[in-house]
Order: sequence, then structure tokens, then C-alpha cells
Amino acid sequence: MQASEGEKEVLEKYLLQFLNLEKRFPLLPGIENKEAVAALMGLDEAELTKLRNRLDKNAREAAIELLEDEEVNNWLDDLPFEGDETIVALGDSMTDDRQGWFSVFSDLLEIYIPRANFNFINSGVSYDTTTDALKRVNRDVLAHKPDWVFIALGTFDMQRLDFAAERTLISLADYWENTKTMEAVLTDTVDNPLVWISPPPVISEMLEDIRLFSFNIHEKDIKQIREILAGKQGFIVDPLGQRMGEDEPEAWNYLSDGLHPSLSGHVNTVKEVLRHLTQTKEPQEGSSLEPPEDLK
Repeated sequence: MQASEGEKEVLEKYLLQFLNLEKRFPLLPGIENKEAVAALMGLDEAELTKLRNRLDKNAREAAIELLEDEEVNNWLDDLPFEGDETIVALGDSMTDDRQGWFSVFSDLLEIYIPRANFNFINSGVSYDTTTDALKRVNRDVLAHKPDWVFIALGTFDMQRLDFAAERTLISLADYWENTKTMEAVLTDTVDNPLVWISPPPVISEMLEDIRLFSFNIHEKDIKQIREILAGKQGFIVDPLGQRMGEDEPEAWNYLSDGLHPSLSGHVNTVKEVLRHLTQTKEPQEGSSLEPPEDLK
């Protein structure tokens, strides 16, 4: 059944950039059939291709604009890459986003180093918690034999469901255990330091107004995630969560839900990734890696 015009508008303006069904259901029969995937969204194949191409173009144009920034060019010169690495990003919607930070980042490197032979693997799956992502580490990370791994998770662990707002969906203890396991497995198999990207703040008031969701996420919970990340081994990107606004998050860096970054918000993340990869002289050694209170 074809989507109505109203449904198509919602798809185009909000849902489509995260609705990468091929990644969420990789073993579903027929998932490689683009016509079938389009039909699941109420579109024909040409419509789906056109809309996805538009999102991909947005990411590439953002990368081109970043190259006009002198500071960004200086950082690009100092990146610790040879040009032939396999770079995997494990994350949730903010990574899965077709015009998200990892798309902008990969386009930026490919444009700046045109003769390079990077292999970029976007292993973000929308709305994943660390529990969801941990189950995918072998298939979606280790199987690619990565040289670098970026991990951007934690936001959806901190959901407080409308009918059970007294607790987060994933406890802080389980978040700590999940990321500790990822860290142990990946540091044993990946030559370069892990790159941990902290969750940005959520504008809870905006999220409350979106009827699509039955949860909210609060800064007090996200802050605890960042505190755990601060003790990890590797590069810790934006440990204070200030990239969406130094004093408080700015609404233009988000979509209408106050949760997912807009293109400008993703560009802020890319700049922080570049800054930390080039300005951190020695990746943190994780000296403060202690379990949270509710694990003891």
C-alpha cells in the first residue's frame, strides 16, 4: 500500500534518515531487494532512492563546507590515519542517520584525501542500547577486522518509559558492564585506541511533545554516562557534552524531537572528533574506571 501524502511528508522530514531497514533486519528474506524495502515504507523504489540520495547529498555538502574552515584543515593534516584503514562506527540513531556525523566524517576524509582507500563501515542501528549493540559486536564490528572503532552509544540506555519513569531502561550498572565488555574485546583485537563519543544532551521539553515516543531522556542520566566514559581507555570525545551549546544545548542543533541532532549538530560532533583525535597527545589510560555505585 502506498503511503499517503501526509505519511510521505513525515518520512521525508523525520523518519527516513533513521529508517535503514537493511541494517536492522539483515537476515530478513528479500531485504536486499530495494523495491521490497521501499514497499515496506509505502514508497516505490524511485521515491526511496531519491529521498536517500538527498540525505546523502546533504552530508557531502556539509563535509565540503567544513573544508572551508581553516582550523578543520589543520586538524585534518594531523589525523593519525594512513589512508587505507577500515574504520567502523558502532552506534545508535545518531550514527545510523544517513546525514549523521559518521557520514559527514567519512565524506570529509574521502574528499580531503582523494587517493586514500579508506573502508568506512557504519554499524549504527537506530534506537540501539548498549545491550543491543553488544550482541552485534562480532557480526558488525569484529567481522570487518577494523583498524579503528568509534563507539557512540548510551543515549537510549537512559530512556525513562512513560509507564515506568522511576528507572532507566538499562541500568547504569548494565551500561558499565556492557561497555566494559566492548572495551575488553575490542582493545584485544584492534591495534589503535578506541574512540568513545559521548552522548549529547537531550532537550527533554522538546522530546515530551513528540507523540511518536513513549519515553523521555534527562540530562542528569546522560551526565552519568559521560562520567563513566571519562574513565575509558582511548580517545574520549566531548566528555562534558558541550558540543551542542557550551552553556546549554541550542535547539537549532536538533531535529524537532530535541533528541536527534540536526545537520548542524552532527557537524559539531565531527569537529569534536577531529579536535580530540589530533589534540589529545596521549589517549586516556582509564585510571578512574570504577564500577558505578549500583554495581557494588
